[in-house]
Amino acid sequence: MEISKLYWVLETCNSAYCFGINDDGYLINSYWGKRKNNKTDYPLPGQKEGWASFDSPANVLQEEYPVYGGGFHHEPCLKITFADGVRDLVLRYDTDWSSKNEIAIQLRDSYYPIRLISHYRAHYDYDLIERWVEVFNEGNEPITIERIFSAQWHFPEQQQYFLSHLSGKWSDEFHLSREALTSGVKVLESRRLTSSHHHNPWFMVDAGNATETHGEVWFGALAWSGNWKLAAEVTNFDMTRISMGINDWDFAWRLNGGENFVSPSAFAGYTENGFGQASRSLHSFIREQLIPHESKPHKILYNSWEATLFDVDEISQTRLAEIAASMGVELFVLDDGWFYNRNSDQSGLGDWWPDPVKFPHGLQPLIQKVNQLGMDFGLWIEPEMVNPDSDLYRSHPNWILHFPTRKPTLARNQCILNMALPEVQTYLIEKIDRLLKENNIAFIKWDMNRNVSEPGWLHPPGDPKEIWVRYVQGLYRVWGELRLRHPDVIWQSCSGGGGRADLGILSFADQIWVSDNTQALARLQIQHGFSMAYPAITMEAWVTDADRGKLPLSFRFHVSMCGSLGIGGNLLQWCEDELDEATYWISRYKGLREIIQLGEQYRLEYYSTQYMSKDYQHGVLFVFNAGEPVQTNSIKVRLQGLQPDVIYEVEGFNQIKSGQDWMSEVLVFPLAEFESTIREIHKKIE
Repeated sequence: MEISKLYWVLETCNSAYCFGINDDGYLINSYWGKRKNNKTDYPLPGQKEGWASFDSPANVLQEEYPVYGGGFHHEPCLKITFADGVRDLVLRYDTDWSSKNEIAIQLRDSYYPIRLISHYRAHYDYDLIERWVEVFNEGNEPITIERIFSAQWHFPEQQQYFLSHLSGKWSDEFHLSREALTSGVKVLESRRLTSSHHHNPWFMVDAGNATETHGEVWFGALAWSGNWKLAAEVTNFDMTRISMGINDWDFAWRLNGGENFVSPSAFAGYTENGFGQASRSLHSFIREQLIPHESKPHKILYNSWEATLFDVDEISQTRLAEIAASMGVELFVLDDGWFYNRNSDQSGLGDWWPDPVKFPHGLQPLIQKVNQLGMDFGLWIEPEMVNPDSDLYRSHPNWILHFPTRKPTLARNQCILNMALPEVQTYLIEKIDRLLKENNIAFIKWDMNRNVSEPGWLHPPGDPKEIWVRYVQGLYRVWGELRLRHPDVIWQSCSGGGGRADLGILSFADQIWVSDNTQALARLQIQHGFSMAYPAITMEAWVTDADRGKLPLSFRFHVSMCGSLGIGGNLLQWCEDELDEATYWISRYKGLREIIQLGEQYRLEYYSTQYMSKDYQHGVLFVFNAGEPVQTNSIKVRLQGLQPDVIYEVEGFNQIKSGQDWMSEVLVFPLAEFESTIREIHKKIE
């Protein structure tokens, strides 16, 4: 990174991001793209006159962090109302400071005692730029923040760009869409209190000619687990930009004198090597810098939910654990139904202690048995929820999100605890901390099985519409405190599947439960979309009974082996042949999982997937014939990610070739419909 007065260059391994103050005092983006040989080759921030009397210069410039005020009429990043009713900001450069890989630009309003610091951090090895802002009220009167985005990202001026994004619904998440951006604003968002099943806070942008392996791609994601918004705007001057941050829908924040507000971080990057490299850059960053246990491959788990539902006890779980252990499973997870008075989804949530009827001696005898079988023990919880039929609700009915004049809406027979309340946070920390202290629990599945309704509370400390942010801050406090006290526990984020998958939650959780849909064919599409943003180590994938008798067990295992493998079927009903085959695939996965979980992923044709170790000496290839649109009994793929001058051998092919030769050849796999295969790739040792 090099800094000169009022002009800054952030360089990463392969890209550069440049901005500066122009002669009129605007903070302008001047370049974002391929890194140049000389720092003097980057363009300086430009000047523009505006367009007649209808568009001020602000409307025709690529302003780094535009605010609502003056003659600006496009999507602003910040909107504030002052105590006197003025709704206009005029921010101008004040000072700046920098370190090795960070820059902070401080701007001040020309009249009111408010300042903004725009932060930039370069993650060199990952070709990523991280941005966030802080707003300070240095006066005595409160101000109201009505919108505060984390960043606005500008793309080189040209005619048209295409936006790739993820959408879906419960049990049908992570559909990949790619569409042309046209004049106007395209909004993707969540209004559901979580990042949601319906859209994901991630994007890719290209000029229409990018592929998995070639072409310029700009990409980004927001580290926030609550309501968020992405606004992709093409202006009337053919300038394209994307703004990301906390959703301003139903949002307001009263910032009192002496207080500050910090936005979540937004990350974005650039590559000239296609969608695949964009994904791998983000994967590496998440895997190596974000998740808590970055270098620890995940154990193969068994979850007992499908086998017993709520009808759990020590005897039933012990029998399942014995079968799971005999197959080579390493982690046994007791799902819903273990806690006080939990016999259906109508009662018990909030009372986080073992049910005395089902577990008269607590969980320790079961855990000891599981540990004796050579497995770790895991547990399902849903801390943010409460049933009206629970001791917690009867003691604290006002702890839920609600409006006093409205009857609370139930979903799955449960209400949402107000995680913004310190007393709720303290209760959950104490109860879950006690569980973890008293029991040898290695894994927690943290679930959330409904979206928001009646987002109110009785005595908010500021504006009632702060709830959307204060809730997430409370969630992060609870999760963060528990992680601090129990650093070795592996946590999983689940919200009825992929309802809370984002870079924010991955600072606390190592895994995401991607979808409640475990049908193998559906999972191929879901996992493909998920892989655009998130690495395989974060993707928990189960073999269940969803396709039992319909698809080969090998096909179902191969699909789940593309992530962090788990089993969720009713093992009591599996025949001996099924158990034997499952044992084989579990053993095979153990030999491959470091490549899959810690290596680089390459998306190939027809949902086929290749993983390569970080040193590119070993790889594994999964090839699927998933039926449509494939009409033949053969699948053709091209390998990726091999070192061109290194000699490799590919399992099943009686040839030894250079990486370049392998990648230039179309490999044909004779697979009937719903057949699949795994092939290992090895560097030839001479």
